[in-house]
Formats: sequence, C-alpha cells, structure tokens
Amino acid sequence: MLAALYSRYIALSKNKSEEGPVLLLHIADIHFRSPDCLNPDLDPDRPYRTRLIQDVRSRVSELGPVGAILIGGDIAFKGAPEEYQVAMAWITELAAVAGCPLERVFVVPGNHDVDRGLILRTLSTRNAQAAIKRAPDDRRERELRNQISDGDTSRALLAPLAAYNDFAKRLNCQVYLPERLYWKQDLELENSVVLRVHGLTSVILSGAEGRDDTRDSLYLSPLQTVLDPVDDVVNLVLCHHPPDWFMDQDDASDAFCGRATIHMFGHKHRQRLQLDRQYARFSAGAVNPDRQELGWQPGYNLVEVHITGSGRDRKLTVEAHLRQWQTNPDKFRAVLTPEDESVFCHTIRFPGEERRVLPTVASETPVLNAVSPTAEQVPEEKNALDREHETNGEAAMGDASTRNLVFRFWNLTASDRREITLQLGLIVEAELQLPEPERYGRALIRASERGKLEELARAVMQRETQ
Repeated sequence: MLAALYSRYIALSKNKSEEGPVLLLHIADIHFRSPDCLNPDLDPDRPYRTRLIQDVRSRVSELGPVGAILIGGDIAFKGAPEEYQVAMAWITELAAVAGCPLERVFVVPGNHDVDRGLILRTLSTRNAQAAIKRAPDDRRERELRNQISDGDTSRALLAPLAAYNDFAKRLNCQVYLPERLYWKQDLELENSVVLRVHGLTSVILSGAEGRDDTRDSLYLSPLQTVLDPVDDVVNLVLCHHPPDWFMDQDDASDAFCGRATIHMFGHKHRQRLQLDRQYARFSAGAVNPDRQELGWQPGYNLVEVHITGSGRDRKLTVEAHLRQWQTNPDKFRAVLTPEDESVFCHTIRFPGEERRVLPTVASETPVLNAVSPTAEQVPEEKNALDREHETNGEAAMGDASTRNLVFRFWNLTASDRREITLQLGLIVEAELQLPEPERYGRALIRASERGKLEELARAVMQRETQ
C-alpha cells in the first residue's frame, strides 16, 4: 500500500503542472476580528465573506478554476491565534469553491497581523525597531542587516508575528530572519515562462511603540527589492503596503516599476488598477473594511495572466476582472472600463531572450578514465544556469506537488516532524531551539536544495500510514 501511494506521489511530482494561462484570485484585508468572528451567528462581517465566496463560484464557472490565491495581508485583526483558526477555515472554503488546491494559497503579513500588545510589553522588540527606524537614511539598510543577523534581535523583531507565522507555515509563507525576510515561489506559464511571486514583508517596523502606522513610517529596504529580472521570468510583487507607506518609498517604487511586471497591494481599502507600458498595478480593496469607514466598499480581483508570441515578439497579456460590492441588492458586480466593458485587457512587451537548451555533442573518440569535469571545464553558460537553479531552490518549491508535500508535512505530529528532519540531516540538534515555523521552514528549503524531496515524501507517507 505504501509503495503504491509513494509511486503515485512520484508520478505527480515528475509531471509538471500543465503550462498555460494562470487565473489569480487577489484579495486582502479580511480582518477576522475576535471575539466577533468566533461565533458565526454574531459576526456582522460574515455575510460579505459569504457573498464573496458565492461570487467567486459564479466567476469560476465562466472563467475556469483559479490557479493561485494571493492574499495581501491583514488576515487577522489583532494577530491573535484564534483569528487565524477561523481564517483558515474560511480560506479552505474559498479555495474549494475556486477550484484551487490549498497548496496554491499564498499569504503575506499586514499591520493587523502584528500583535501590538506584545510590542508594548517587550522592550527588546521596541529597541530593535527603534534602532532601524532612527538610523540615518544612508545607514538604515546596514542597521536593518545588523538587527536581523543577530539571533536575539531577529527573534525580538519577529515576536509580534508569532501567530501569523504559525498560520503561514502550512502555506510555506512564514517569515524568519535573516535569510527569509520575504519568500518567492514559481508558477508555470506558457512557453517555459515562469511567473515568480515575491511575497514581501512590509511590517518589520509596524506597530512601533504599539501605535498605528503612519505614511513614511515603515521600511522595506533594498534587501527585499532585488526582484532579479532574469530571462523567462515574470516577477510579481505581493505586498500589504503600497510604496507610499515606506521611508524608502521612491527607491521601492522604482524597483517595483523597473523589475516587476505585476504589482499587488492591499492596506488602503481602495480598489484601483493602474496600467503602464511596463507593469500592471492592483490594489485589492478590502474583503472586510470597517463598516464605519468613509467610502466603505468591499472588493476583490480576478486576474488572468498568459504569454503570447515567441522570441522578441513575446508579450504578457493581463485580463483583469475587478469585482466590487453593492448594497440593495447585496452582491458583487463588475467594475467597468471607460468603454463600459467588464474586463480590463492590457498587453506588456516581455523582453529577454528565451532560454536556450545547450546541444549535446556526441564525441567520436572513446573517453578513457572519465572523471567529473572541474568548474573550469564546464561551459560558462551551463555554470550560469546551474547557479540560477541553486539560487532559486526556494522558488522552485512553488510546484504543486512540493507545496502539497509541505502541507502534509505540517499535518504530522511534532515528534514525527522532528524525527524525519533529523534522520534526513535537514536540521541539526542546535536548531531544535528555534521556533517551529523557522526550524522546519529551513529544513524544507534544504530538502529542495539538496535534492531530498523524494526521500522526504517517502518518510512523510510512511508516517501518514502508520
């Protein structure tokens, strides 16, 4: 039985998902607020979430299943564990209706995912945030790097995100420092093109001194805007805060516009679409804005992305369906273009050469005493491709079967997770002191980088069938 199950997993993992257009569901600012959300019969925000699910079901019947759900932060209201339990149940329901496996749900934290009460109670967190915030402009990047590279201060900075990280770990979207200040995952498009989703963390300084954030009070930093514009990769940025909330807003905006083709933000509770020759920028609106808020209007986006043409004629086509709430009757309706159409269509030239497959040349002379070539003997182009693969070991985990494995790994008992990762050499004893989202987040990425995903799958399947 175990062998049959494992064979089925391997077959799935070796058959890549069918390349083609990807339909993205973009939502943000769900604001599951306890204690209200803990009792569905007394939750005044629940009807809007229910109507959204019904509208998604209707759209999917016309457009086809959703390839990925991108959630742009503020899942909770005050970063409380019980809020995430209710959120996961609703997200699971949404994914089922959208025809999207839970493994293709991606999240980033927002300011409401930060436990501000903990910041007020924790001097080390306030001190670490203040050191970055008060650093001179020309020293802030260096100060951030120093703070996140120190074990004590990095833990202090992430302490307010503990409940979020516990929720996000099953989706492989948790944050840990210094190496996972943000995450990235790949989705396949046509013609061997990859849509690389970069989930940025805009809340390292959020809730400083336990207060509300103001414009220019947050810091993204060049550490998160690398967004390497390599050939055959379309970069998508998913971030809770738009650039105008950052101290480094000009630099962040320039990086987004110059290196990423699709931008998706939340936070402002205003649904907007900005189309440029180089990019398409979406503001999701809010699933549940405050009902007393001026201009209150829930909304969400469905965005289809695909590649047309080949070579120098390649183009990225974006077809956006913006859905917005109306009252009396209660329902979501289409936001119309200036031409009164329900779909915003936009085409962006997709530059860069298509990746070349190096030819294999058969040697006419027998090779005696063959040995592995040294780095100097390997063609430079092959070295470059190998380096690219190594660099993006984490991004490659966007494969559906791998994300499914991650989800199943987290469903094991704590003792099973510990035993498997120690046996496979994916963690060392000293790392058992780290918080679970960080400890096993590192282990899973190492499994990908070291080619041990099949061994991990065997071990997980064995524990599942015991």
